[in-house]
Amino acid sequence: MAEKPRIVFVCSCEKTMPLDAEALRRGSRGANVETVNHLCRAELERFRAAAAAGAPLTIGCTQEAPLFSEVAGENAAIAFANVRETAGWSKDAAAAGPKMAALLAAAAEPLPETPLVSVASEGVTLVYGRDERAIEAASLVKDKLDVTVLLSKPREVAPPRLTEFPVVKGTIRAAKGRFGAFELAVDDYAAPLPSSRGKLEWAAARDGATSRCDLVIDLSGGTPLFPAHDLRDGYLRADPGDPAAVMRALLKASELVGQFDKPRYITFSDHLCAHSRSKIVGCRRCLDLCPTGAIAPAGDHVKIDEYICAGCGACAAVCPTGAASYALPTADALMRKLRTLLSTYREAGGRQPILLLHDAPHGEELIDALSRHGDGLPANVLPLAVNELTQVGLETVAAAFSFGATALRFLLRAKPRHDIAGLSKTIALAEPILAGLGFGAGRLGTIETDDPDALGAALAAIELARGADTPATFQPLGAKRDVLRLSLRELHRVAPAPVDVIALPAGSPFGAVQVNVEGCTLCLSCVSACPTGALKDDPERPMLKFAEDACVQCGLCQATCPEKVISLVPQLDFRAATAAARVIKEEEPFHCIKCGKPFGTKSTIERISAKLEGKHWMFKGQAQRLEVLKMCEDCRVIAMTEASFDPHGAPERPRMRTTDDYLREREEREREGKA
Repeated sequence: MAEKPRIVFVCSCEKTMPLDAEALRRGSRGANVETVNHLCRAELERFRAAAAAGAPLTIGCTQEAPLFSEVAGENAAIAFANVRETAGWSKDAAAAGPKMAALLAAAAEPLPETPLVSVASEGVTLVYGRDERAIEAASLVKDKLDVTVLLSKPREVAPPRLTEFPVVKGTIRAAKGRFGAFELAVDDYAAPLPSSRGKLEWAAARDGATSRCDLVIDLSGGTPLFPAHDLRDGYLRADPGDPAAVMRALLKASELVGQFDKPRYITFSDHLCAHSRSKIVGCRRCLDLCPTGAIAPAGDHVKIDEYICAGCGACAAVCPTGAASYALPTADALMRKLRTLLSTYREAGGRQPILLLHDAPHGEELIDALSRHGDGLPANVLPLAVNELTQVGLETVAAAFSFGATALRFLLRAKPRHDIAGLSKTIALAEPILAGLGFGAGRLGTIETDDPDALGAALAAIELARGADTPATFQPLGAKRDVLRLSLRELHRVAPAPVDVIALPAGSPFGAVQVNVEGCTLCLSCVSACPTGALKDDPERPMLKFAEDACVQCGLCQATCPEKVISLVPQLDFRAATAAARVIKEEEPFHCIKCGKPFGTKSTIERISAKLEGKHWMFKGQAQRLEVLKMCEDCRVIAMTEASFDPHGAPERPRMRTTDDYLREREEREREGKA
């Protein structure tokens, strides 16, 4: 049975914004577009009838989403798009028809479900403070939480008249764990004496006590116990001198009892990780960027604590192999939404689109304020909300420009919630690629503001530029590294001025290796260390080959090479995807002088023989011993057995010189000089 066509309701919101019905229908892609003026009130029955018919629905309104969901019931599939604040309430509203069509189409693009992890909290809470204010705070939540008060270096604290919860003293030396499972190391720990009269007196203190709890309310006013403390679930920190902040922390804590689900932001495949091999560290991009300390080394790969992870996505954005990938949504799902947004905008008649990526809490509030109190967004600025801007990687940027965007801006807070170092690296990597392909400079950038007027001015200042003449239409599918290769290949195909090779900054995830061939002994240590198979050997003959498309510039080959003849060359070679692995060095194998079996390389065996012959004490005057080095492993054993080689029959090894020898010789020289 064929699926019913989607019905799209676009409301003028009591005629406060013009509707370009023709542009909306051009971008409808088979959907039935109905324009209305008062859908949530006077024309609600039109919506009720459409919902009852069972067709999928798209509503161009988010303000009344609860009402429409209630009317439609649980069986109706509804997508909501905000076309009022993002398009209709603007000085360019008359030209915003293509943008409205694009926003409506993108809203209907399905997204995969996000995996969840379950967290349990029984409300065991430690209130950490310095004086009576911590005790007062605990008394406010004692009926909802199982509280203990820990006072750090308290002075004079009046004993409570009634012991309703434990009050102890101590200073937290170290803290680890997460919401539902914190573990704190406490020094100077002591319980109060029950006989305390005018002030709390303490029993003998001890160091090394351990406290385990579900929640920590930090009212100490000191250094936070965790890095990026505001991103650590279950750790609530407030200035004890700010009663409002303390009350907000207490109210939030009182709600954190029970079973909770949090998104598993990162999907991690440890077999793809290029962190280390044989205890030699290569890639550590994610370790350097994680603000919460959720990532830690775990042998040859890293481990991500899904309970501590705050979802910034920086690790996934910079991961060169795709071992870490973002799941809210996945990279390919986000790129499909981009494809729908930009292609629909073009089909509906839009030109020179500028993509504005933002998060929901900050970006939507700023865009709403600009539409209500300012000029609104320009007609060619297409806003798209993502969970966190720091999740955006090179694959998304490349896809945006290959799909037809002429510029891209990231809307950030004036003081970003997450560290944007990873996003800055993504921009620094994408800029030379775009410039090298003819898109021009300044196509990427950030807008860091909390002021809607500043946002409007920054968008108005963007120079209109040339985009792809024939934008790509590819369907992004697959893992992160796969869609990255695909988006870059398509970007190169549609670029205004494509070139084959673009130099990239150091630390980029693309490039070649340069080998000093004369110094290479073909030991193939680099091959065993390479986590992606970019460096390969040949089972038939001594050979080192390199496939640039697989190289992620992790540096493990460079760190492993005993001869130190490997260096990294960061670059993007668009020919690498279809090129065969090139031979870096090839040698004739050395043939065993007994059986003729090939083993090792000719240059290596000859070099070793030359270094030992007549020079090493074990081989002086022992030609037969030197010949053994030129035999394969089987013939070597036979020859040594037949010749009855005595390991102690070699010439006497020179006696080792000690400090006493040097001192004695110096004394002898001094005596001879005096004589």
